[in-house]
Amino acid sequence: MSTIKKFTFSPFEENTYIIYDETKEAVIIDPGCLAQEEKEKLTSFIKKENLQPKALLQTHTHLDHVFGSAYVKRNFGIKMYIHQADLPVLADVENRCKTWGIPGYEPVEADAFLQDGDIFSFGNTELKVIWVPGHAPGHIAFINTEDKYIVGGDCLFNGSIGRTDFPLCSHEDLMKSIREKFFTLPDDYTVYAGHMADTTIGFEKKFNPFFN
Repeated sequence: MSTIKKFTFSPFEENTYIIYDETKEAVIIDPGCLAQEEKEKLTSFIKKENLQPKALLQTHTHLDHVFGSAYVKRNFGIKMYIHQADLPVLADVENRCKTWGIPGYEPVEADAFLQDGDIFSFGNTELKVIWVPGHAPGHIAFINTEDKYIVGGDCLFNGSIGRTDFPLCSHEDLMKSIREKFFTLPDDYTVYAGHMADTTIGFEKKFNPFFN
């Protein structure tokens, strides 16, 4: 059985996740830690739990989801995995940080790519990769069928959906991704989103105002 630890970092209130199991092997998803104390908080938890990070996984590479990616790669000696279609988004992060006056971002490069249908394994845990474009062209999500959850990034939120007013976004693609990839999961699956509180597939199908 896998365990999920959530941290909420930066002024963007982005949710960073660590997934681990009884083997103590772990993955870090979307490290949004910008301030040094946030980076230390992430590292402190990993050390306290004696975890062994095996990979850095990105649902997508908008700036608030990669603030701490270079630090995590360097500190734990692990590779960063993204969907190849998000390369132009990642390449633009430094410019966007300068434009918005956000200091402290350390540029980072991807090491490997994930695509729709891949299975990423660590310890006794398997995460199925699904491609869910819309909020970002290379947006992916991670499904754990054993423990019934999806780490969905900025696609489906508690009572809302991801923004599509950024460059390379598509509202039509996002709605299609949610209907065809999220809403085909069983109702009891937990959705761990990139912002705000956790929710479930069943709750969003019934109450999300964008679909009702």
